[in-house]
Amino acid sequence: MNTNLSMNNIVDWTTTSDLVGNVKVDQVGVLDRVSSLATRSIKRESKLDALEKIVSMCDLTTLEGEDTEGKIIQMSSKAMSPDPNDDNVPSAAAVCVYPALVSTAKKIVKDSNVKVASVSSYFPSGQAPIESKISDTQFAIDEGADEIDIVINRKAFFEGDYKKVYEEIKALKDVCGEIHLKTILEIGELKTYENIKKASVIALCAGSDFIKTSTGKISNGSSREACLIMARTVREFESYGYGMRGIKVAGGIKDAKDAIRYLVIINEELGGSWLSSDYFRFGASSLLDDVLKQIKKLKTNAYQSSYYFPRG
Repeated sequence: MNTNLSMNNIVDWTTTSDLVGNVKVDQVGVLDRVSSLATRSIKRESKLDALEKIVSMCDLTTLEGEDTEGKIIQMSSKAMSPDPNDDNVPSAAAVCVYPALVSTAKKIVKDSNVKVASVSSYFPSGQAPIESKISDTQFAIDEGADEIDIVINRKAFFEGDYKKVYEEIKALKDVCGEIHLKTILEIGELKTYENIKKASVIALCAGSDFIKTSTGKISNGSSREACLIMARTVREFESYGYGMRGIKVAGGIKDAKDAIRYLVIINEELGGSWLSSDYFRFGASSLLDDVLKQIKKLKTNAYQSSYYFPRG
């Protein structure tokens, strides 16, 4: 099948349309698998490694109208050093901000491993002409963004115009070039497992480096069932010879216990090669403090107060 794969890893529309048309999801099987994986436990000696891995996979995010340069500086500093009292705790993967604040974040993290991600394409609605989405994305890149998070055109998707969804993502990937593109599916609006898989297929075929669950702006942002479906789609995509792609889960993941369950899904469905920030991310800023508490508990056998860790 990889004869239809271009040099920039975009699958042609004819193949994409065929793949979307053949989408089927065993709903009972998905529920059973997620339930089974939720019972898996991690030994104490492995838990610290898992928790530190979660820290390294976190994208610290602020996407509010009240965002200021001071807030971005504080969050970026925390991303570089989540626990200033423990050098063994890794830095976060990235900070995610609006395009106008990319340059501020970039100045702070420039000498670190922390990436700067920016939302674009009229996040979170995506309701704008493609020309405006391209301009929005190009501005963020010009400001120094290392990664771009876009949202799919849900209007086109629900109208059954899958080709338009595909072409918009492809056009934005063309703008991004080597800049990593994360495509947000907004699974809470897609509602059905079949829709989640269809949107995943379209986003991957159009050149997305990551598929992401949610904008974080709706109540139903992420679920382990959606993560499982996305992971299996990524696995199929790789098995066809189209290369490895990443997954980002965002929205509603607030504690370490839940985050570890997501790691188990990725490990069991995709394997250890996906257990790095290159291929798996958490978009959950509130998650970080709980993970840091659990790390400190394992190391000292005592919980720390929430104010112990600097606010992002």
